[in-house]
Amino acid sequence: MRLAWLPELTCSVAAFVYLSSIIGAGPDELKLVFTFLISYPLAGVLKRIPDARPAQKNLFLLGVSVFYLVGLFDLWDGLRTILFSALGTYAIAKFLRGSPYMPWVGFVFLMGHMSVNHIARLAANDPRVVDITGAQMVLIMKLSAFCWNVADGTLPDSDLTDFQKDRRLRELPSLLDYAGYVFFFPSLMVGPAFDFADYRRWLDTTMFEVLATVDPTKKPPTRRKRKIPRSGTPAMLKLVTGLAWTLLFIKLDSYFSPGVLLEPEYKEYSFIRRLLILHMVPLTARTKYYGVWTMTEGACILAGLGYNGVDPVTGKVSWDRLQNINPLGVELAQNTHAYLKNWNMNTNSWLRNYVYLRVTPRGKKPGFRATLATFTTSALWHGFYPGYYLAFVLASLIQTVAKNFRRYFRPFFLDPKTQTPLATKKYYDFFSWLTTQLAMNFTTAPFLILTLSGSLAAWSRLYFYAIIGTVASMVFFASPAKSQLRRILEQRAAKAGADADGLPKRQGLPRSISTDSLTSREPVLGLPQDPQLELDEALTEIRAEMEARRSEQAGRKAASAKKTI
Repeated sequence: MRLAWLPELTCSVAAFVYLSSIIGAGPDELKLVFTFLISYPLAGVLKRIPDARPAQKNLFLLGVSVFYLVGLFDLWDGLRTILFSALGTYAIAKFLRGSPYMPWVGFVFLMGHMSVNHIARLAANDPRVVDITGAQMVLIMKLSAFCWNVADGTLPDSDLTDFQKDRRLRELPSLLDYAGYVFFFPSLMVGPAFDFADYRRWLDTTMFEVLATVDPTKKPPTRRKRKIPRSGTPAMLKLVTGLAWTLLFIKLDSYFSPGVLLEPEYKEYSFIRRLLILHMVPLTARTKYYGVWTMTEGACILAGLGYNGVDPVTGKVSWDRLQNINPLGVELAQNTHAYLKNWNMNTNSWLRNYVYLRVTPRGKKPGFRATLATFTTSALWHGFYPGYYLAFVLASLIQTVAKNFRRYFRPFFLDPKTQTPLATKKYYDFFSWLTTQLAMNFTTAPFLILTLSGSLAAWSRLYFYAIIGTVASMVFFASPAKSQLRRILEQRAAKAGADADGLPKRQGLPRSISTDSLTSREPVLGLPQDPQLELDEALTEIRAEMEARRSEQAGRKAASAKKTI
């Protein structure tokens, strides 16, 4: 039965349709931006609910989120979807709490439920219409982490890392607190995601307790009796920045939407012009996410959840707890690792802490199986459009190539003894940035086009340059040239008293972040950093298992023969 206030909402929908005809953005996209904007005054109201009344905060969060889903987007099915996922997860955590399989049951339940909606979105094939899958993707990160946090609460301290101890839940929260966590409206539609431990500390205000080591004069200012520090200024800076990115997207999207790559005129342009357009299309798409994620982060900051401590010396408050994007880190990245690490940072954290490290048995180092599980999870989490998988596979191969180039060419531009940049380093930096951007622009095109035929058509108009370059580079590093480069670096390093990787042998001199990225095996956004290494390890594991089975069978035959005798 329709409610009495729906005619007024119909009028508001018409207003979005009218604005859409003027601005050019879709009505649902404008509604989404509207939710981000009104989240700021609503977050201000949320912040002013007395700290001693957490139940009122939970109810306010729940009410606003229901208004967003039903009142603005008419997503009754979406509301049911969120309730089904949330209540199902809570029941799994409650009734299977003592089982070691509980987090995996919860994970499969959540991923399976979202896969159904991803398939429905694929069938609808209208990316400009807001459905529930975006909010559900955020919810999966929160609820799968919740299951692990509950499971960690049943284990002794000796079995937990510091990260697990910090986020474990020794008791299930009340349904009202859990509902507030699920329906936290500033991040409901697009994130950022966060753990329940952070939400509980925000709710009971223990998050804002200042250490005794901090000078009382350096404590962050608050209003009246509230413990949440003043957050208006950093929140407004995020809002202004997010709006600037959003306006830039609206302006550029009319010229550089993904469909431009498939227009007949595009293939008639010169190759250089096609490359420039290719650069602008993903850049335009990124500005949308820069705007969206920056604005939602700002609303979380205004509510207080973005608080991340205070510097005991300067008294400066950090508000980056929920930072999800670093635009400069992406646009100025000189390698794919840095590019991906600065993109969708909360998803990176979720994949690392609740997939990659969780599939690894306690006491062992993550290997091929952990990487494969993370890659598969990331791919399924995004959805089932073929373009996603083309981008994922190519990006993982490019990461391997980029890692080899960085390992075997970058040391030539550093002093082998002090590791300080040589005068020629600026040329290497520019070339690294240019190739990274060219490679990632080509790779992300299918992520925007989505369809298989469209993605291959766009790639063909660019002569498959990134694929050819990647394959050629892989052949190069599989040839004797790699050994020759290694030998030259060893000779160069030996003269300066350094090791083969250009790392000084002197004790106590720390490795650089750039060098550490070469040895790290943790996948970024689910993408393996060295697929060849992972494949070699997988083959080694398979051979070892086969040998173990043969030995076991031989032992059984020998034992059977003895019994026969």
